[in-house]
Amino acid sequence: MCESCGCGDPALMPVDVHERLLAGNDHVAAHNRAHFQAAGVLALNLMGSPGAGKTALLEATARELGGRLRLGAVSGDLATDRDGERLRAAGIPSRTIQTNSSCHLDATLVHDTLHGMDWQRSDVFFLENVGNLVCPAIYDLGQAANIVVLSVTEGEDKPLKYPVMFKNCDLVLLTKVDLLPHLPGVTLDAFVDAFGRVMPEPRWLALSALTGVGMPEWVQWLLAMRAGQASKKPLRIRLPS
Repeated sequence: MCESCGCGDPALMPVDVHERLLAGNDHVAAHNRAHFQAAGVLALNLMGSPGAGKTALLEATARELGGRLRLGAVSGDLATDRDGERLRAAGIPSRTIQTNSSCHLDATLVHDTLHGMDWQRSDVFFLENVGNLVCPAIYDLGQAANIVVLSVTEGEDKPLKYPVMFKNCDLVLLTKVDLLPHLPGVTLDAFVDAFGRVMPEPRWLALSALTGVGMPEWVQWLLAMRAGQASKKPLRIRLPS
């Protein structure tokens, strides 16, 4: 059970206490957002299950950008600095936020970590959340947009089982599509159908951090977001035939 949000045991976290917790978090999130906006830094909340490919995506993003944008990140992890080590090795200045028993980042954790790093040098700053499809969906961190990373190996029913996460996101990155030929019965169309059932305006990209499929389109989305031009229309990038 997460000690901060009380997930899994409503008796330990009555609704009124939870609401006050979120109100306090939202106050700090607004403070974070003001900092990001004043510095001209695009902050993106990157969420997804453990093993969905969040860190691999950021490594591939740095390679694909080739220096066109300066990246920075914080990485939420319960106990290790392994993701942070990978990001730094990929040339992304990063700090790990060890949450211990907490299953998500919150605005205060992000705020306190920002004070210890030179995040203002970033053009795009990723808030790589703890692997979880539940609690991160309701905690504002001060980000400009929410991105959900979903791998094809997790199954097309995940948007239906965790609708809040997908309903509130600005973009879904469907990762590991290079594995589709090895997953009998798993199709891209099934994922697309699930997105349409829970997302008011489905916006998604299919990509592979390993092969590079879809990475140019993802980078173009980042560049457009950085320039304030990202489309709010449904975005559907299919695999090349």
